[in-house]
Amino acid sequence: MATRAQFENSNEIGVFSKLTNAYCLVSIGGSENFYSVFESELGAHIPVIHTSIAGTRVVGRLCVGNKNGLLVPSTTTDQELQHLRNSLPDRVVVQRVEERLSALGNCISTNDYVSLIHTDLDRETEQLVMDTLGVQDVFRSTIAGNVLVGSYCTFTNRGGLVHPMTSVEDLDELSSLLQVPLCAGTVNRGSDVIGAGLVANDWAAFCGLDTTSTELAVVENIFKLHDAQPGNAVADLRKSLMDQLA
Repeated sequence: MATRAQFENSNEIGVFSKLTNAYCLVSIGGSENFYSVFESELGAHIPVIHTSIAGTRVVGRLCVGNKNGLLVPSTTTDQELQHLRNSLPDRVVVQRVEERLSALGNCISTNDYVSLIHTDLDRETEQLVMDTLGVQDVFRSTIAGNVLVGSYCTFTNRGGLVHPMTSVEDLDELSSLLQVPLCAGTVNRGSDVIGAGLVANDWAAFCGLDTTSTELAVVENIFKLHDAQPGNAVADLRKSLMDQLA
């Protein structure tokens, strides 16, 4: 199910939160209302961790992660790093990255199996993405001509939403790279910055408060959230894998 939320009058909730299948990071200093939206939906299944990164609240734009790992910029303090390692599940690897393009959430988009990265990212960073996040493939790509792939798309293991001006050819190409169905669309009443207005995992999604019911319906359809439960996502993946092997 997709839920609307707002962080201190801002609809860009993807700036202040990061959601994966194993954990959720939310920025410190928000209202109790913002936290309760996440905790009521996720609290029974995954930890919801309150944190800052590099002393700022824009945690969703500075870090990137999936169920296997979390990459944070080199400006992350030792205290923040220790807090994340203490709070995250044991199997999640936390790694600092020495990278000139330090807003990793803007430059990298990932699910549990494949990552899209900014075309100018260092080779070392690309290798860290592969090793820390445990993905099988890393692709350098653009979305509708934009190099900030993390800002202009959000995708999970079940589907993805990309910039509304993405051409049909690009959509097909990205879909075949990621091996998930993709759809061009908007959030927050016409905003094309998908990564900032939407966070999603395999069974839940959160959008800004301005998101229209039509946009919400598109999100629920493409991320297959209607019947999604934390257990179902794994069962579906296993079933599709068995189908492929058969």
